[in-house]
Amino acid sequence: VQLVESGGGSVQAGGSLRLSCAASGSIFSINSMGWYRQAPGKQRDMVAVIASRGSTTYADSVKGRFTISRDNAKNMVYLQMNSLKPEDTAVYYCRQSTTYVDYWGQGTQVTVSS
Repeated sequence: VQLVESGGGSVQAGGSLRLSCAASGSIFSINSMGWYRQAPGKQRDMVAVIASRGSTTYADSVKGRFTISRDNAKNMVYLQMNSLKPEDTAVYYCRQSTTYVDYWGQGTQVTVSS
């Protein structure tokens, strides 16, 4: 299984970014997908998760600002991030959860300046 994130970058506070994660090597449509982030010196935390049938879960800190979505036909998962804040600065990772193991991408840096 391979997960490849893209779309990170540097933006000013209040700006937007859209992260993408391309998955290969698994039956994408049956697996839960998620976005996690890790800031320097901190643990990796859940940002948003989308189940195989589309139900979503968000961290309280991003509710109303971020939207996770998936395209099973393209094996893609997205994270639309609006109204970005400096505290959103982190490396963002894509995660695929299967029955027996989780897979992670290499991460993409998001930097939000004030």
